[in-house]
Amino acid sequence: MAHSATPPPPTALPGVKSIVAIGSGKGGVGKTTLAVNLAIALAQLGHRTGLIDADIYGPNVPLMMGTSQQPRILANNQIEPNLAHGVKVISIGFISPGDKPLVMRGPMLHQIIRQFLQQVEWGDLDILLIDLPPGTGDVVISLVQTVPLTGAIVVSTPSDVALQDARKALEMFHQVNVEVLGIVENMSHFTCPHCHHEIDIFSRGGAERTAK
Repeated sequence: MAHSATPPPPTALPGVKSIVAIGSGKGGVGKTTLAVNLAIALAQLGHRTGLIDADIYGPNVPLMMGTSQQPRILANNQIEPNLAHGVKVISIGFISPGDKPLVMRGPMLHQIIRQFLQQVEWGDLDILLIDLPPGTGDVVISLVQTVPLTGAIVVSTPSDVALQDARKALEMFHQVNVEVLGIVENMSHFTCPHCHHEIDIFSRGGAERTAK
């Protein structure tokens, strides 16, 4: 059987200093919420920040960033990202809005990720955050093959199920030689608005133990 041609090595994006992926093993742990808040916080601190919504099947970044306009196509066929809260942002949700699901296979996903990285007019950025889809699938492999990642952040709730999946995400980044900058434990407790008592809905401290 003939071997397929080896993909070209990842190439840095001109003008972009660092690229950080935000991933999780399972969905619903607040990964996009973290990505959006981190992007806005970095912009408010004076860092030139970009955000790619790489969750092609469930793009929630437009709703959270409060922008849904279709991006302009520039003369050189580059895409101009939307600007929201001081962050340059791109999402498939801007291009294919509404509730109609996108039905796509792996190679098409790869194409979209490459476009978001290479065909968007990012300009000079200090940091480009990439909100990954949940799991350990095609999108991460496409990313690693396309651009050199500075590092990754893994988001989990303290529940055993989420942590089990978070460990898979950690292992995946390890396998593709991407440094994990840290694990974020999300939804660790709820404070009752009446008695101000803290309730650990999903337990607590599991992400810290996993990190250790």
